[in-house]
Amino acid sequence: MKREKSLGISSLVGLFAVVILTSLDQFAKHLAAAFLAGHPSVILIPGVLELKYLENTGMAFGLLEGQKLFFILICLLFFLLGIYLFIRIPKKQYYLPLLVILFVMLSGAAGNFIDRVFRGYVVDFIYFSLIDFPIFNLADIYVVCSSILLVLFVCLKYREDDFAFLSPKYKG
Repeated sequence: MKREKSLGISSLVGLFAVVILTSLDQFAKHLAAAFLAGHPSVILIPGVLELKYLENTGMAFGLLEGQKLFFILICLLFFLLGIYLFIRIPKKQYYLPLLVILFVMLSGAAGNFIDRVFRGYVVDFIYFSLIDFPIFNLADIYVVCSSILLVLFVCLKYREDDFAFLSPKYKG
């Protein structure tokens, strides 16, 4: 009974976090489309950081340009994997970092998924001119930062046997 209650609470908190983070991303993209589209970039820090509108039909660095269906299918598979992992990850304090990382990662995927489905492209608007980095958005930040944290936690905190929950034989 305690595990069921814990699962329910973590499910609600996680869902709430995904909704909030995805909403922030969508709101930022809405503002970018409303105030940046068709206008020159807004310089925040000269020579370093700008707000610059871009309609991206590919992924980072313009790869796979125009492959909307491919991105939608990959994202749906990612959502299914995320749900599977959420169900399998033990709802214990020790695994809280993995759950938070999963929720942030799913938020980023959801933000760009919404754009691809409803706009046909992803709205990007953050540009680091200092290093001429590709233009990106909040959802991209969620995915990249959570991916980096995942690698760090897997390498530095968790051991191989901490992932026994991934085994089909695991009974929790």
